[in-house]
Amino acid sequence: MNIPSNIITLIAGIFLTLISLWFGQHHGLMPVAASEEAPWIDGLFNTMMTISIGLFLLVQGILIFSIIKFRQRPGDETDGPPIEGNIPLEIVWTAIPAMIVLGLGVYSFDVYTNMGGLDPMASHDHGQEVAHMQGAALAAPLSEEAPTLEKGDRRVAIGIGADPKDIGKSADLVVDVLGLQYAWIFTYPETGIVSGELHMPVGRDVQLNIKAADVIHSLWIPQFRVKQDAIPGRETQLRLRPREMGTYPVVCAELCGSYHGGMRSTTIVESAEDFDQWVNEQIASADGEPLGTPVANLSSEEYLAPYTQEMGIDGDILDTVTRGRGDTVTGRRKDVGK
Repeated sequence: MNIPSNIITLIAGIFLTLISLWFGQHHGLMPVAASEEAPWIDGLFNTMMTISIGLFLLVQGILIFSIIKFRQRPGDETDGPPIEGNIPLEIVWTAIPAMIVLGLGVYSFDVYTNMGGLDPMASHDHGQEVAHMQGAALAAPLSEEAPTLEKGDRRVAIGIGADPKDIGKSADLVVDVLGLQYAWIFTYPETGIVSGELHMPVGRDVQLNIKAADVIHSLWIPQFRVKQDAIPGRETQLRLRPREMGTYPVVCAELCGSYHGGMRSTTIVESAEDFDQWVNEQIASADGEPLGTPVANLSSEEYLAPYTQEMGIDGDILDTVTRGRGDTVTGRRKDVGK
């Protein structure tokens, strides 16, 4: 029985669509979604995976079919048909990718908006903000006093603001984040706590005010699906709401120097009661002194020692490699504040 080619094409299309949809939702490539912003990113990523798998199977399927169907038979020395082009086909394979890209662009904009990317409250007065981004200040040492913006000058804040339903509302918790080679320092302005770990209560709206002390860094928490650059002389903002309790890594996602790979910290999302207990413990242990001991001018051997133990590298080898180089690391260890 000969099945019409259009029926075969329809069945293949249905089969291809089902495989793409299933794999797009069950690829297992993303870590746990630990923030309320994560499902927006996951939805976009799943859509892109669905389209990618469909296109991959379609293109590879046509290639395999063509290799088998139109292969040269034994004894066939004739030339193939002199096909110079197919205008309708070229229009189709140009129009379909264009529509896909346009659709993903609109979808991405919607995701960005729902995450707070267009929060009008993210525009605020920077009248007293240090303006390293202007003119010669770009080349000025960070230790020198840079010019400030005139009072009333307004600059659009960089980053992700509040969720649309929270626009105009103050965050439940504000944390100042400082990135420096090679550590993250988290300061809680309301209590004065300084920590090498980022503690947040689950379900609360958290605002991170991010700065860099030296070069550009990038705060990335994969489980939250958010990432924001830390720029010298310019504050950036990241607003999020954790929804899953747990311990998650904080990673620098911008190459920032020799020990960029070691610039990691930890985010701890805990219940409101546990968070309050942690705050009280930190205040009590501080006893009037700032938490976190600065570690300046560390040698390469001193900075790498904790990592060599984890990797099983002999200390003598490390000493041989670093001896005589005079390398130093200015910053804080990743266990600052513990």
